[in-house]
Amino acid sequence: MAQVLEFKLPDLGEGLTEAEIVRWLVEVGDVVAIDQPVVEVETAKAMVEVPCPYGGVVTARFGAEGTELPVGAPLLTVAVGSVEPVTGDAEAGARSDADTGAGSRADADRSGGTSGNVLVGYGTGAPVARRRRVRPAPMSTPGTASRGATSPGGTSSDAPSGKAELTAAAERASAPGAALTQGPVAVISPLVRKLARQHGLDLRQIVGTGRNGLILRTDVESAISAMDEERTAEAAPAEAASVAGHVRDTAEERIPLRGVRGAVAEKLARSRREIPDATCWVDADATELMAARAAMNAAGGKATEPKVSVLALLARICTAALARFPELNSRVDTEAREIVRLSGVHLGFAAQTDRGLVVPVVRDAHTRSTESIGAEIARLTEAARDGKLTPAQLTGGTFTMNNYGVFGVDGSTPIINHPEAAMLGVGRIVAKPWVHEGELAVRQVVQLSLTFDHRVCDGGTAGGFLRYVADCVEQPAVLLRSL
Repeated sequence: MAQVLEFKLPDLGEGLTEAEIVRWLVEVGDVVAIDQPVVEVETAKAMVEVPCPYGGVVTARFGAEGTELPVGAPLLTVAVGSVEPVTGDAEAGARSDADTGAGSRADADRSGGTSGNVLVGYGTGAPVARRRRVRPAPMSTPGTASRGATSPGGTSSDAPSGKAELTAAAERASAPGAALTQGPVAVISPLVRKLARQHGLDLRQIVGTGRNGLILRTDVESAISAMDEERTAEAAPAEAASVAGHVRDTAEERIPLRGVRGAVAEKLARSRREIPDATCWVDADATELMAARAAMNAAGGKATEPKVSVLALLARICTAALARFPELNSRVDTEAREIVRLSGVHLGFAAQTDRGLVVPVVRDAHTRSTESIGAEIARLTEAARDGKLTPAQLTGGTFTMNNYGVFGVDGSTPIINHPEAAMLGVGRIVAKPWVHEGELAVRQVVQLSLTFDHRVCDGGTAGGFLRYVADCVEQPAVLLRSL
C-alpha cells in the first residue's frame, strides 16, 4: 500500500521567508527519485532548484508558476512505495490523503525512502532538523465542530468543515458593522504583515485563501487593489471634470518589485537611508596597466589559457590598497555603536544579468593571485548569467567593485552595498589628450570613483586609498611592493 507524503517548501536559509515558483520540473503522475529536483523557485537572493527528499509518484502539485509560497507551505505530494503513475480520480484523492501521509514520514525515513537534502548540493544523510513553526489556528465559528471531528455516521468531516469555516469567515468579514475577530491572525510571513501595515490594512478583515485560512501575500495585494479601485472610483467624477476636452494617454505598466529586483531595491534604499556616504574621484593614466596586461597575456603561451582581465588586475590592486587602508574593509554596528574592522577581504563585483543586477563575492580575495581572482570572477559571472548562483555566493562581501565602464560610461557615484563601508567605481578606458612627461600625448585614461561611509573614515583616508589605486594603475610596478 503506497503512503502519500507531503513535501513542503523548505527553509532556504539567509532569513528568507518565501519564494516564487518559476518552473515546475515534474508533472502529476511522474516518477521521481530521492533528491531529484522537482521545482525551480526564485527568492530574494537567487534562483534555486529544490530537490524532493522522497522517491515515488507525484500525486499533486500546489501552486501555479508565478505563485509566491511561504516557507512551510505544501509544494507537492508523493506516493511512496508505488511506481504506478496516478491520473484522474487518483490525483483528486491525493490531496485529501496529504494529512494522513504526514504521520507516516517517520516510517518512510527509517525505511530509506527519504534523504536529508534541502537544496541541491547541500549534502545528504539524516533528515535535517527544522525550526519549529507556529501554524495558524483554523478559522471557526461558535457552534461549528472542530476540524477532524467525526460525524455520527463515522465519516471524517475535514473537507466540509474547512469550507464552511472559510465561508463563515468571509461572511463575517463582509457583514456591515461586523466586529473584528479577536485572537491570533492567520499570517506566517512577516513581509505580509509589513505590506498590510504600509497600506493601513487590518489583517482581521481579510479572508485568507491559504490552508486553514492562512493569509497569503496575494490576499493582501488583492485587498490593496480593491482599496485603490474604490478610491479611484470616488475620485473619477472630479477628475473627469478637470480633464474635459483633453485627450490623455492613461496607459501604464506595473512591474512588481519582488525577487532579485525587489531585494536590490530594498538594499539600495537602505544604504541611502542609513549610510552617510561621500564620493571622491580621480582620472588616471591606464596606458601602462594596459601594456602590462598585454604582456601578461602574451607570456601565457598557450592560446587556450584564460586571459588576464582588466577587472582582475583592478581587483588585485584593491586588495593591496585595503591592506594599506583597512578602515575601508569594515562595517558599522549601529546597535553597539562600533566600527567592526574585518581581517579578510571578500570582494564583491557588480554583474549585470537578464534578471537584474547581482553582486557575486570572491571569497578570501586577499589570499589570491591576479590569475586566481580572474578565474573566480569568470566562474561566478557565468553562473550569474545562467541564474545558478546560490545565496551563499551573493552574500558576505566586505568591499565591492563596480565596472560600469563596460556600458560606455566615464564616471558615476556608486551606491554602497550595505552593510559594507565603500565601493570603487571604474569608468571606461578611453584614449584622451594627456600631459605625459611634460608633453601632450594621447593616452588611455580611466576615471576612478570611491564612495565611502564617512562614519568609518575621513576624506584623508579615502583620498589615500584612491590615490594608491590610481598610482598602481599608472605605474603597475608600484604593486610589486605589496606582492
